[in-house]
Amino acid sequence: MRILIVEDEKKIADALKKGLENKSYAVDVAYDGQKGLDLALSENYDLLILDRMLPLIDDGLTIAKEVREQGKNVPILILTARDTVPDTVQGLDIGADDYLAKPFVFAEFLARVRALLRRRTEIIGDVIEYAGLSLNTDTFEVKRNGTNIQLSKKEFALLEHLLRNAPQIVPKENLIDNIWSFESDVLPNTLEVFIGYLRQKVDKPFPDQPPLIKTVRGFGYKIDEM
Repeated sequence: MRILIVEDEKKIADALKKGLENKSYAVDVAYDGQKGLDLALSENYDLLILDRMLPLIDDGLTIAKEVREQGKNVPILILTARDTVPDTVQGLDIGADDYLAKPFVFAEFLARVRALLRRRTEIIGDVIEYAGLSLNTDTFEVKRNGTNIQLSKKEFALLEHLLRNAPQIVPKENLIDNIWSFESDVLPNTLEVFIGYLRQKVDKPFPDQPPLIKTVRGFGYKIDEM
């Protein structure tokens, strides 16, 4: 899952980024409204987190309005010190999905993030399953035929993205964009290394089962039982 935070208070933005990355999300940050708008319109995100008051643009609602006018249905969470009823109504009417008043505790913020992400994937639910391989996005449990598999945060995020698209091919560029944040210094072979880690944990311990993680040369990777 890839998230964009647009927040001009650097300390708050960096703290939220760190907290979300600890929960296996890929996070990009923009410290002004113009960069935030550019990223929101040019990149594909699973969630936008917008501060209400931003430099170089009217406010976070301008970004929300532009995003909706471009036909993007990405969930939007507004962070604001202005939590009066008229302010909230204005934001929701423009296209925001939720409001969170400052100051807030991270636990509540994270609960709002999870709720918005679940709305977008409610057809799938909390458990994604394919060919005996299951992944729980709430508990971070991964199992194959009932056997627990321990994954790192990046391995979990990579497997989740592959499973959400199974059995379709996921291009390498798509995987890198969704698993590693915009600023990450990703080496050319980083993705291949993590695919290797997943094979060691998802396929190798199950010799009686068909390998699920497939390379489609020249295109990318997929999870497929065939």
